[in-house]
Amino acid sequence: MTTAGEQGALLRQAGLRVTSPRLAVLDVVAGRPHIAAEDVASLVRERLGAVSTQTVYDALRVCTEVGLMRRIEPAGSPARYERRTGDNHHHLVCRHCGRIEDVECAVGHAPCLAADSDHGFRIDEAEVNYWGTCPECRAKQSELV
Repeated sequence: MTTAGEQGALLRQAGLRVTSPRLAVLDVVAGRPHIAAEDVASLVRERLGAVSTQTVYDALRVCTEVGLMRRIEPAGSPARYERRTGDNHHHLVCRHCGRIEDVECAVGHAPCLAADSDHGFRIDEAEVNYWGTCPECRAKQSELV
């Protein structure tokens, strides 16, 4: 985890003003990967007191736009945020509880960025989600049988 000083430096390097809400958002997302925006807002309010939902959403948006965090949107789930950016990792998503875990690329490089046909697009990112059932949900299911 980074310190407030290091996070402030990251914001400045990205050309952003350093504000308490932005620092808190960065810290919350760093500590809880794959966190939903409403949970970020709740935890930021616990730290700072009265902070508007719009301020938190603006911080999430701008930090995502400059590459300080990544937004993922698994089907049927609210948008989630993580600080792990710039690498080639994918996600495991539990169909039952929505738990998300990082997984490294099975190939070790970004073959998913070389589509069979790019239709003239310049591809710069690909999302791969593996879907299944997490160990906790499998255990619950076996208890019911």
